[in-house]
Amino acid sequence: MSAKLPFNAAALALPAGILALIAMMVLPIPTVMLDVFFVFNIALSIGVLMAALNATKPLDFSAFPTVLLFATLLRLALNVASTRIVLVNGHEGEGAAGQVIESFGAFLVGGNFAVGLFVFIILLIINLVVITKGAGRVSEVSARFTLDALPGKQMAIDADIAAGLMTAEEAKARRVEVSTEADFYGSMDGASKFVKGDAIAAMLILAVNIIAGIGLGMISYDMSAGEAAETFITLAVGDALVAQVPALLLSIAAAAIVTRVTDASDLVGQIGRQFSSPASWLPVALVLGAIGMVPAMPQMVFLPAAALAFWLYRTLRKKLDAPAAEPEEAAPHEPQKIAISDVSDHTLVTLEMGYGLVHLVDEGKGAPLVTRITGVRRQLSQAFGFVVPQFRIRDSLDLSANAYRVMLGGVELARAEARPDALLAIDTGEVSRNHGLTGQPTTDPSFGCPALWIAPAERDHAVAEGFLTVAADTVIATHLNQLLQERGSSLLGPEEVRSLLDAVKERAPGLVEAIHPDPLSLAAITRMLRALLADGISLAHPVPILSSLALGLQVTKDFDTLLDHIRADLGGWLVGQVCPPTQALGVLTLDAELESAILGGMRDPATGQPVIEPDCARMIGDAVTAHMAEHSARGLALIVQPPARRALAALLRQRAPGCLVLSITELPPSQPVEVIAVIGGCTAPPAPPQLSDASRQEEVLAA
Repeated sequence: MSAKLPFNAAALALPAGILALIAMMVLPIPTVMLDVFFVFNIALSIGVLMAALNATKPLDFSAFPTVLLFATLLRLALNVASTRIVLVNGHEGEGAAGQVIESFGAFLVGGNFAVGLFVFIILLIINLVVITKGAGRVSEVSARFTLDALPGKQMAIDADIAAGLMTAEEAKARRVEVSTEADFYGSMDGASKFVKGDAIAAMLILAVNIIAGIGLGMISYDMSAGEAAETFITLAVGDALVAQVPALLLSIAAAAIVTRVTDASDLVGQIGRQFSSPASWLPVALVLGAIGMVPAMPQMVFLPAAALAFWLYRTLRKKLDAPAAEPEEAAPHEPQKIAISDVSDHTLVTLEMGYGLVHLVDEGKGAPLVTRITGVRRQLSQAFGFVVPQFRIRDSLDLSANAYRVMLGGVELARAEARPDALLAIDTGEVSRNHGLTGQPTTDPSFGCPALWIAPAERDHAVAEGFLTVAADTVIATHLNQLLQERGSSLLGPEEVRSLLDAVKERAPGLVEAIHPDPLSLAAITRMLRALLADGISLAHPVPILSSLALGLQVTKDFDTLLDHIRADLGGWLVGQVCPPTQALGVLTLDAELESAILGGMRDPATGQPVIEPDCARMIGDAVTAHMAEHSARGLALIVQPPARRALAALLRQRAPGCLVLSITELPPSQPVEVIAVIGGCTAPPAPPQLSDASRQEEVLAA
């Protein structure tokens, strides 16, 4: 048995309304119904105008182009229906076409059809020549500029995501808003033609009603020319005015929408706020008073108006000069109550500064350090492949005036000093000994180069001598960047991984479903991606990484095996980081006996990885460092057996960070290699002597 589909009555309202409009154009309707529809048309136009005036921004009434279309169709349908009644029953008198048409034809124009005709023509000119033409031009220009600015807005959203200034959900909502804005102004450009066409149609319908009515009155109803003209012209003008007043209201609403500037308040509040300056009303009062003093002018009109303008000036001046209301007193602090915000810091990276550096983040002085740190976050996000969490900057009374320190998860990474009133002149190795530059000797906190704090006036002298000169905010930002470049895995958390998976899911939903939430949880994927980051693998291209992970899960779920599988699939990318595709990779290898001794030696009981004996570790590190210095113009890689890769990678990450450590399975088969050296200066390490547990633990930690 098939399930019943839910009945949605609201979904049938619009199709039913359109069918009713078509039926109104084709079928005759009673005059009572015609009066009801005329009143509904006027009420709808007023409602549309109020919605347009109360919108805080144009997109708040994004349905306006469609509403304008249906309102125009309703008005045209009423014109057709009323024309039928006027031509069929017009000979019976002015009330034959309904009370609404009779009232507009008799009361509003005093029963004089000539006056009514002129009033209609004036309203038509106002609507067609002034309001509709101006609104159409504004719509056209707005649509053109909005579409031209669309690529720039999309790029700005991408830049804000990369800088961490907005989340993925906020970016998605912003993209929808930008797309809706472009669609809205494009639709408004076309919808304004509805109003223009409606005004032209009203003029043609009026002419048809007059000519056909007079002809039918004289031929079919045996009326004299004067009687037919007076009867049918009065009815035709009343019908035209009934339709033209709502059309004028809709034209005003369209013009208000397209000329609206986005503001926090509605149109009335925006205009009132911008006219609330007392300086605007004093000249008005003076000019009106001066005109009122002229003998020929109506003083009983100008002088009260001048007094009213002066009263507005005095009232607004008093309101402006009144002291601002004191803010409500904050709730008294309860010493016995402790909030979680008082004892925890939810920010991962914190930059603490002494009071002498606080002005570097002062918005009133340009906040140069904030701009630099935003750039650091953008660079780190691009390098790591995920949006780095926002940093926190705060002052600290524990630091000296010009000191700062970088905290990661509450742990201090580094501490240094920066002088905001001076420049740091860094000796990068190109400065002569007799440079003659004087300053406060120091060391560059980022790279350990010798440097001098010099006065800003000495900048040109320092540059001429070969120094690299940077300001205090650049020193802090560079130091922060250098510290976090090596700690991408510490910055990646479950929330960042979730955002990364959501972004991939938009383009490759099947890939994400193959690994998450089954068989890998969010925590398991986070652990895997953090391990890849620790190995220097960027997540900027997540699809190949996740594809390799999905394929590896078909074979095993062991963490270490999956990690090796991903690295083997990414071998070409790893080699490409240190060696161009047209050049042979410089390779270092370990002596077979040395490698066997490492694999057969002690192992870490926690991870099962080999523990390299301290003397042998020192020898390997020194040898690799020496070969890298000798071949500094090319990248080098140490190729080892898979079980020894992690231990040697951890060793060289500290001693020779520029050397790539690969297992033999990660080297692409098509990659040409050139063996630079075989490291094996030490024989197999001797069996370790019997040591106490404390001494053995110290030896393991030393390795």
